[in-house]
This record gives sequence, structure tokens and C-alpha cells, in this order.
Amino acid sequence: MIASRFNDSEKQSLLDAASASAMTVSGFLAHASLAAARDLSRTAAAVAGEREMLNELFALRRHLGQIGNNVNQVAKALNSGADAPHAEAVLTAVRRAAQRVDDFTRRHVESGGSAR
Repeated sequence: MIASRFNDSEKQSLLDAASASAMTVSGFLAHASLAAARDLSRTAAAVAGEREMLNELFALRRHLGQIGNNVNQVAKALNSGADAPHAEAVLTAVRRAAQRVDDFTRRHVESGGSAR
């Protein structure tokens, strides 16, 4: 038996990654750690770059989910004939999120695959 400890942020990242992979946390940890063990030639910088990239992708996913909820609220209000005074703010958030995705993708491609 192997036991591991994680801080709250690390634990949430694992929960998010396992969920996104449709795996249990134990299964995800086993898969990820065995994949790393098979490729010992990777540098600590490569591993850190991947971790940074995954953290950013999960943060983007959460952010886009929140924006999606706001868009749905605006649509519901407008469809019911109500005012949606926060519609412009929601659209601004959508534009910022799209820019964040574009910036991240550009950095990832320009750095040759790391998120730095």
C-alpha cells in the first residue's frame, strides 16, 4: 500500500483531472505515476511545465463553466421579457476568457509544448 498527502489545491487538481479523465482518483494517480515512472528521462522542468499547463487548463475550464452559467441567466432573463443589465459584463467576460484561451494556446505553441 502506498499513501500520499496533498494540500487542498493539489487535491482539487487531482479531483478535477480524474473527473475530466472519467477515472477514479486512485486510478488516475496510478495511471499518471506509472506513466511518469516509465519515462524517467523527462526533466523536472518538463514535468513542472505540464503541471502548469494542466493547472491553467482546469482553471480555464472552471472559468468557462461559470461564464456559461452567466450566459444562461442572461438568455433566460431576455427570453422572459426581463431586462438583463449585466449582459454587457457577461459578454466582456466571454471576450476575456476567449483571449485567455488564445494567449495560453499561443504561449504553449511558441514554447514548443510547455505552458511557460
